[in-house]
Amino acid sequence: MHTAPLSLLEVASRVDKRLESLLAPERQRWEKVDADLVPPIDEISRLVLAGGKRLRPAFCFWGFVGAGGDPTDELVIDAGAALELLHAFALFHDDVMDGSLTRRGEPTTNAKFEARHGDNKLAGESRRFGDGVAILVGDLAYVYSDQLMRNASPQAWSIWNELRIELNFGQYLDMLGSAMNERRREKAERICRYKSGKYTIERPLHLGALLAAPSRGDELLPVLSAYGLPLGDAFQMRDDVLGAFGDTAITGKPVGDDLREGKPTPLMAIATARANAAQLQELQRVGNQDLTREEIARIQQVIRDTGALDELETVITRLTDEAIAAVNQLPFTQMVRDELITLAEYVSWRTV
Repeated sequence: MHTAPLSLLEVASRVDKRLESLLAPERQRWEKVDADLVPPIDEISRLVLAGGKRLRPAFCFWGFVGAGGDPTDELVIDAGAALELLHAFALFHDDVMDGSLTRRGEPTTNAKFEARHGDNKLAGESRRFGDGVAILVGDLAYVYSDQLMRNASPQAWSIWNELRIELNFGQYLDMLGSAMNERRREKAERICRYKSGKYTIERPLHLGALLAAPSRGDELLPVLSAYGLPLGDAFQMRDDVLGAFGDTAITGKPVGDDLREGKPTPLMAIATARANAAQLQELQRVGNQDLTREEIARIQQVIRDTGALDELETVITRLTDEAIAAVNQLPFTQMVRDELITLAEYVSWRTV
């Protein structure tokens, strides 16, 4: 088990303060217009200030410092806060798409406002109201993230836009894969990369580098990708393991939640390819929202018995080693390289 690096906590603290300095005045501003406008801001604050790993701001920060940026410059902290708001936008919408009721051990925004609608016997359909509120709150977070990027160079804006396009296409592939019960490994790995890996590590690194050195993109982006792409894949594969096997007390998600959602993951693709007839019968239950704890335990055992879990752990190790080896090709100081190696180890071996 790897604990969060000190530098990650330091970046997280600065980003949290920036988020607070943005959201607190916005709450006051809209409360003066109408007290009913406070809950949407509070929902953004509740999600974005509830902790989180702050990996995207950290990779953006070290891309920035590595490319010659001043570590005290607030430009990169604004970008880190923007990344967290963008992530919040994606989570608000993701919870609606997945019909999720909890996140990090708390009710999701859609579930919270659905319950509020029902408790107050408001007009219309409760679920539709809850989903609508969550979509609007996500849209607000998206706009605030853009506001924080207003001082970015055109080159950084280009990466910012590409990051968001990739995120949307990745999410579409994820939804489609779940609906089609997708179990092809190459498809699962593509979804893994585009829905999460690129936008968590590779693109934040690119963004930071171009904030610091807009004219050095041709030099820096390929070598940063050599580190960021394999590590991004390892990051999402670790997420997939935690989604299937993670401890609720640590992850804040119900045990086996990803198995109920039928996520098209490399883990499931490997298990399906290796399963015998009896094991396939168990795996075909994946995607059933009503899976019991006993059924989830049986599916987990099949994943272990097929060797899929062991194989994925081997892949995570190989990808992490590949990323760490690529650090030596970066034209950065040894201090920045060391920080990127430490982050790589944390990303791949974390328990939450």
